[in-house]
Amino acid sequence: MKLYNLKDEAQVVDFETAVKTGLGRNQGLFFPKEIPTLSNIDELLELDVHQRNFQILKNFVSENIDDSSLKQIIDQTFAFPSQLEKVSENEFCLELFHGPTLAFKDFGANFMANCLKSFAEDKPITILTATSGDTGAAVAHAFHGLENIRVVILFPKGKISELQQKMFTTLGDNIHTIAVEGSFDDCQQLVKQSFDQTELVEKVGLNSANSINISRLLAQVCYYFDGFAQLPEEKREQVVVAVPSGNFGNLCAGIIAKTLGLPIKRFIASTNLNDTVPRYLQTGEWSPKETIATISNAMDVSKPNNWPRIEYLMETDQFDSNLLTGGAVNEEQTAETLKALYQQGYTSEPHAAVAYKGLHDSLQQDETGIFLGTAHPAKFKSTVEEILAIELPLPKALADCSEKKDLSHQTSADFGELAKFLYDLK
Repeated sequence: MKLYNLKDEAQVVDFETAVKTGLGRNQGLFFPKEIPTLSNIDELLELDVHQRNFQILKNFVSENIDDSSLKQIIDQTFAFPSQLEKVSENEFCLELFHGPTLAFKDFGANFMANCLKSFAEDKPITILTATSGDTGAAVAHAFHGLENIRVVILFPKGKISELQQKMFTTLGDNIHTIAVEGSFDDCQQLVKQSFDQTELVEKVGLNSANSINISRLLAQVCYYFDGFAQLPEEKREQVVVAVPSGNFGNLCAGIIAKTLGLPIKRFIASTNLNDTVPRYLQTGEWSPKETIATISNAMDVSKPNNWPRIEYLMETDQFDSNLLTGGAVNEEQTAETLKALYQQGYTSEPHAAVAYKGLHDSLQQDETGIFLGTAHPAKFKSTVEEILAIELPLPKALADCSEKKDLSHQTSADFGELAKFLYDLK
């Protein structure tokens, strides 16, 4: 399958080139011109998860990855489950935090790392990525120790949870982390500026592991099918999916799944106070505001990078825009929703609470709702404990890193400082 630069249709690449390049000319995103429609959805849902993911992903990667290699990549990538948990009679949480860094981004980061390993060359690669929380840990752990791959992760200083930060700033070796004075949007802008510098890109072999990299999105498509397959058959007719949304890669993956043929009735894009997309869906005006810090910090994004892909699917009539609604959830509502979930016997965290609020307020009597649980509650230990007045035990992955030294560098949101750091990397 060929992938097109959404800002420059003359730039057409294969999957391998898109994964290695990350971002196209003029900061354009790579994307298929047309998503295929699969005719065997019922059969796919009956397969085990690895067989199903193979059938889905080969539609996108077969030009560059043979069947044997793809099966190996899938075995390595999906070595941990996505797990559907019942919250109420018609509401379910698709838990995506059972991987090594306890967040949904483990799926995409591991798929990208395994793909790059299969494309292995002697030329060094520098992965440059920005994180508002969970991407950093997922990417760091997926690429830690890989030969010829250096990773540089930018994050907004003081604006992610301490445990989130410790999961990627304590590894060292080929993992380099930089605390940026500014917001996540500032970090994203530094990444984009870097890709505009042709000499820098070529000199350090620059690539990105943000959800702007198409490989990450494709892996995320698979767990929508998995969640659907775990529903009782009698509840698959009117399925509504609520996605906690920041950079909008997760929602984009869900819409790709829908476009492939997964019979999701509609989507809800739930954001926190950073409500650029919900306002856009209501008014048609794209007007990002200054980023607001919230307790659902991984969604503190005012200029979501993946929105152009979703808009492309709408503009080309591959996805009906009427099937997407958006809603913003404030801090008080997030806390109250966490409490409501806990009273139903389900312990969650702020991001999933934002999604559940959007779902619960919208769900009709004849519908079944799935909201995505994107991170383990313990990654937001202090917030959850304060709101729920409980004590959360630390999972081993968090306990192991919590006492380690933070190895991150610090810089202003100045491109010159970042460029010097990248050129000086050994």
